[in-house]
Amino acid sequence: MNETAPCSLPAHVLRQKLDKQELSSRSLVEAFYRRIESVEGKVHAYNTLTKDVALTQADQADQLIAKGESGPLTGIPIALKDNLCTKGIRTTCSSKILENFIPPYDATVVEKLRKAGAVFLGKTNMDEFAMGSSTENSAFEKTANPWDLACIPGGSSGGSAAAVGADEAVMALGSDTGGSIRQPAACCGVVGMKPTYGRVSRFGLVAFASSLDQIGPLTHDVRDAAILLNAIGGHDPRDSTSVDMPMPDLIGTLNENVAGLKIGIPKEYFIEGIDSEVGAALESAIEHYRKAGAEIKAISLPHTDYATATYYVLATAEASSNLSRYDGVRFGLRIQEAKDLLEMYSESRRLGFGSEVKRRIMIGAHALSSGYYDAYYKKGQQVRTLIKNDFDEAFKSVDVILTPTAPTPAFKMGEKLDDPLTMYLCDIFTISANLAGLPAISLPCGLTSNHLPIGLQLIGRPFDEAGVLSTAYAFEQQHDFHERRPEDL
Repeated sequence: MNETAPCSLPAHVLRQKLDKQELSSRSLVEAFYRRIESVEGKVHAYNTLTKDVALTQADQADQLIAKGESGPLTGIPIALKDNLCTKGIRTTCSSKILENFIPPYDATVVEKLRKAGAVFLGKTNMDEFAMGSSTENSAFEKTANPWDLACIPGGSSGGSAAAVGADEAVMALGSDTGGSIRQPAACCGVVGMKPTYGRVSRFGLVAFASSLDQIGPLTHDVRDAAILLNAIGGHDPRDSTSVDMPMPDLIGTLNENVAGLKIGIPKEYFIEGIDSEVGAALESAIEHYRKAGAEIKAISLPHTDYATATYYVLATAEASSNLSRYDGVRFGLRIQEAKDLLEMYSESRRLGFGSEVKRRIMIGAHALSSGYYDAYYKKGQQVRTLIKNDFDEAFKSVDVILTPTAPTPAFKMGEKLDDPLTMYLCDIFTISANLAGLPAISLPCGLTSNHLPIGLQLIGRPFDEAGVLSTAYAFEQQHDFHERRPEDL
C-alpha cells in the first residue's frame, strides 16, 4: 500500500484494516502527519498540531486492537474544531483574545472521543468565535479550499471541512450555529451534519449563540457521519439544554430504500440567484429520488424570507452576552499597561477581538439595549416561532425536506470580505434549520465545470437523525461524488 493511500479512506474501511492488523494506528497517524506536512502549507487547515498526543493515543489504540477490544473509532485520526475545549491543548477559537488559552478540562464530545479510543491530530482553523462563512475571519491564517486554493473553504468550520477534504484527517468535528458545518461541507465536497438541538452536549463548546449552537461531524461519507454522531451524541447532565433521550443506532438503521418516502421541495429555496450549475445538480438529485420510488411534493415554508434577519438579531444578541466574559480579568488576553480598570477592559477587547466579532457584539448589544429589546430581540423570537411552525406544518405531509446547501459553490477569497451582508446571505438555506432546532445534513451531489463541489441539504424532523442519514445514504450509494478528491493539491 502506498504510504499516503490510507489517508483517503473513510473510517469504516480503516476500521477493518486496523482490526485485521493490515496497518497499525501508529503507522496510520504517521501517514497523516506526512500528508499534513505535504499539503498544510497550501491549505492551512490547522491552528495547532498535537503529534505527541496523537502518537501516544495511537499506541494505546494498538494495544486495545491487539487484545480484540476495539470500537468503531479506536485508533482513528480525528481533527477537532478550535472552539472545543481540550484539556492541556491550546483552544483559541481563532482569536487573539484566546491565543494562549489552555483549558483545564475537556468538552463532553472530546471526553467521549477519548474514551472511544480516537486519535487527536490537532485543532482546526475557523472564523473567529465561529462568526463567519468563509474562515477568512480567523486571527491566524486564511484556510484555503483544497479543490481550488484561491477559493474559500466555507465557514465557520472551514478548517475542519478542509482537513477532511484534503485528506489531512479521516473525520473532524465542527460546530453549526447557522450553517457552519453544512456550508463548508458543501464547499469542500464532504459530508457535514448538524444534529437536532439538544442531541449532542454543548458542554465545553465555547459559546457563540447558545440557543443555536450544535456540534456535529464532518466526514468523507454518510456512514462515517453516523459513526461519529453515534459516538458523541446522548444526554449530558452538565448541559442544561441536552435532551434526556436514548441515542439510536444510527449505523444499523442506514438503509438505501426510499420507496414511498415523502420528500418536500420548498419553493422558497429554489429561487432566482441560485447558481445555474447548483440548480441543475439539485434537479438531478430530485429526479434520482423520484426514480428510486420517493414521492416528491412541493411545499411552502412561508417565513423563510425572514430567517436571515431573524438569525442575525438573535445570534448577535446571544453573542454579545456570551462574549462579555472576555474582559481581560479571568483568562485570555490582558493588556498590562492600562492606566485604570476601564482602559484595561476596553483595550483588551479592542486588541483581542477582530472586526467581525466587534461588529456582531455591537449589533447584539444594540438589539438588547433598553428601548430596543422588544423591537428586535423579542420580535426575533416571535418570528423564530413562526419559522419553526412552518416546519412543523410541512412535516405533517413529508418525511424529509430537500434543498440546496448553499446558493453558489465556493467563491474566491476576498470576494465578499468587504460586504458583510452578501457574506451573511451565504447561509440563507442553512439558517432556518438552526432557528427551528432541526437535524440537517449536507452531502456532495455534483461538481461545477470548474471542479468545485456542490452540496445537497436534507432537513428532518426533530431527533430523526436516522431518517436524514438514511435518505442521504440512499443517494450516496448510487453516486461516487463522495469518493472524488481534489486533483491538483
